[in-house]
Amino acid sequence: MPPREPAEPSPGNGPDLRAYAVQLRAMNAEFNRVAHGFAHAQELHPTDVQALVAIMDAPSTDGAPMTPGRLRERLSLTSGAVSACLDRLERAGHVRRTRDSQDRRVVHLTYEPAAADMARAYFEPLAHSLRTALDGMDADAQNVVLTFLHDLTQQLVLQRTGQRAAGT
Repeated sequence: MPPREPAEPSPGNGPDLRAYAVQLRAMNAEFNRVAHGFAHAQELHPTDVQALVAIMDAPSTDGAPMTPGRLRERLSLTSGAVSACLDRLERAGHVRRTRDSQDRRVVHLTYEPAAADMARAYFEPLAHSLRTALDGMDADAQNVVLTFLHDLTQQLVLQRTGQRAAGT
């Protein structure tokens, strides 16, 4: 990869929005290539990989295990599409559906440990790339990047869910 060039400053206090958009699109394209490679290697549909990520991240982001209903909302899929996705993932040994002990109507989705270990091994080069990029920054800069990514993600969620009007 060629050395990074500084973005052109805007009249305000940093690079213009286009510079951010270009870098975010490039990063997203690379993430997608890695995710599609994993999907292909596991003989999964790319949506199945999105479901696995949502199931894996749910305890960290929501504080609770993923459920089929929340997965439907997160991925903007129909109930039938979520059921088909979960059937494929369960057959492939990636997820397990378990009933809640307090309310048997509630189904929790769990990433199977062996499948999670295999995914961790596959994505280790991505983790190495992240560590390498962060190694060039001090803790304050790392916190700024993390805050930016969090805030941008929240804005995208608000945009997707219609809680924020376009252009505001």
